Amino acid sequence: MDHRGNPAALSVRPEAVPVTTPAAPGTHRLGVEAHGDSVLCVPSRPPTGRPIPLLVALHGAGGLPAGSLSVLQTVADQYDSAVLVPVSRSSTWDGIRTGYGVDVEVINRSLHRAFRAVAVDPGRVGIAGFSDGASYALGLGLANGDLFGHIIAFSPGFIPPAGRVGQPRILISHGVTDPVLPIGRTSRRIVPALEQDAYDVTYLEFNGGHTIPPDIALRAAAWLGWKGLSTG
Repeated sequence: MDHRGNPAALSVRPEAVPVTTPAAPGTHRLGVEAHGDSVLCVPSRPPTGRPIPLLVALHGAGGLPAGSLSVLQTVADQYDSAVLVPVSRSSTWDGIRTGYGVDVEVINRSLHRAFRAVAVDPGRVGIAGFSDGASYALGLGLANGDLFGHIIAFSPGFIPPAGRVGQPRILISHGVTDPVLPIGRTSRRIVPALEQDAYDVTYLEFNGGHTIPPDIALRAAAWLGWKGLSTG
């Protein structure tokens, strides 16, 4: 795919990066940044001899609480998937405020380190986020649809503009009483626009506010269709 002129383009791909420093199960700092370093969660029982899925998880505004890492490790274990957790360079992602730049570069280096640490299935790479992270997941995911086959956006605000590549599948959820990013100004506009552009969109509304209810998280995980595909 031609990514020239696309400020949100990521250059690294799993099939081009050999595993040179295999990571043990657990959570690992990747050493891409001195402060706000990216973390890779490796499942406790990764299947032998087969590449595994990778989900890039993007935090909302204000950064990733340290306690969330245990939740993400649980996700990695339950779905036999690796989870990459990058951290924005400022209080939120670059594309939300000033345009794509340093965060794209950090995520690109983080992916390269992740691909060196675990064998990733190129057909099962996804990106997910909540709130500002959901908006950024949509922008970055659509700009790199030849890398990310799945995009999950929990309560997004908008899609930061960038070039688009490929046709990733998309899941969007939003609470009907969200006081932070009201649904009428956000997802109820985002979803029809994506459908008009011929994207395959699954849309979940729920009675609630600016949150990810457990049942919505479970439905999103099931929508990925990754569980059980890596065993053996």
